[in-house]
Amino acid sequence: METSFVLFSQLNMCETKEKAFFKLIHGGLGKEAASKEAKTRVSPEEAVKWGESFDKLLSHRDGLDAFTRFLKTEFSEENIEFWIACEDFKKNKEPQQIILKAKAIYEKFIQSDAPQEVNLDFHTKEVITKSITQPTLHSFDAAQSRVYQLMEQDSYTRFLKSDIYLELIEGRPRRPTNLRRRSRSFTYNEFQDVKSDVAIWL
Repeated sequence: METSFVLFSQLNMCETKEKAFFKLIHGGLGKEAASKEAKTRVSPEEAVKWGESFDKLLSHRDGLDAFTRFLKTEFSEENIEFWIACEDFKKNKEPQQIILKAKAIYEKFIQSDAPQEVNLDFHTKEVITKSITQPTLHSFDAAQSRVYQLMEQDSYTRFLKSDIYLELIEGRPRRPTNLRRRSRSFTYNEFQDVKSDVAIWL
């Protein structure tokens, strides 16, 4: 009896079991997950706007992140990375920085056998190659425009039909519930099928 009292006193020392359990679930890792989710959460209304134009998608930080994630699933993230690098490049003011960053972009995305070579026509590549020794802030404009058009006409249309985008415009909380329900139903039906197959052989 005395031992039972000690156990209950430990459980109820400061709060009820329900409160302790709630803190365990929502504290620690739960709190970190909630914080991370809050940072990455996008309202369905905001995501819907990304479907209005490619410009609206790229001008929103979360939209850019979502599109980049999509391109990674298609192994074509070099296009958006090149576009971002060009946007960053045009912000430079110092001549030395312009030269260094232009060379870095050329070696990473433009030259033949570059680690993340983007798909450009011969003429565009040739113009960049000739100007790379004395680059200007507009050295990559033609290439950036071409890659932009490629993404807008090809990747963007597929992105709007992708699970990544559809989950955002439908709202995140709905998806896990539907998945759990579907999973239980499938498992039960599958079990019935197995049972009926066994019965045939008996």
